Parts: sequence; C-alpha cells; structure tokens
Amino acid sequence: MSDALGAGPGRALVAVYGLFALAAGARATVQILTRFGEAPLAYTLSAFAALVYVLLTVALARGARRVALAALGIELAGVLVIGTVSLLVPAAFPDDTVWSGFGSGYLYIPLVLPLVGLYWLLRRR
Repeated sequence: MSDALGAGPGRALVAVYGLFALAAGARATVQILTRFGEAPLAYTLSAFAALVYVLLTVALARGARRVALAALGIELAGVLVIGTVSLLVPAAFPDDTVWSGFGSGYLYIPLVLPLVGLYWLLRRR
C-alpha cells in the first residue's frame, strides 16, 4: 500500500480534490436548481467539473492510475479551453464556471491542481 497514489503526500491531493468536488458540486447544484435558465452552459460545465473532481478523488484514493491520468487530462483540457473561451468570448458565459478565467474564482487552483496531480502521478510511476 506504500505505492498507493493516495498515500503519504498524496493524501493532501485526495483531500483537495475532495474539497473541490464538494465546493463545485454544491455550487453547481444550487445554480442549476435556482437559476439554470440564466446560464445553462456555465452551470452544466461546473457540474461536469465537480464530477471530474469526484472521479479524481476516488481514483487517487484507490490508486487507479489510468483513470486518474485520464481524468487529469480532461480537467487540464477543461481548464485551458474554458479558461481561454471565457476570456476571449465573455458573452458565452454570463456566469462563471469553476474553470472560467482559468479558475480565477477559486484562486487559480483549478489551473494548478491538474499539473500537481500529473506531477504526482508521473513521479509515482
């Protein structure tokens, strides 16, 4: 078990992803239930981000390297694509997603987190 992705310092990564899953999931749930018509794309993307964070939390905790690697790729692509589009075409997102502005609403942690996750995964190979 010492080689588990979620062991040692990996526990902090699991905890941060778990926290982001809760934060993004709660935010998206409230937005979808109360204001979905205002920004359906943004709120759906925030819910998707929350699901990716849940998947990463479980994959890292259980040592599912391939699943974690795929989810990290999806997360990084999402942050980069949504971050870029939200800056270039702000009208496309009348409200922020977790990944808008490269995660600026979450102190840019969504931009840094997949890079840290990829480093951790590749380091533990």
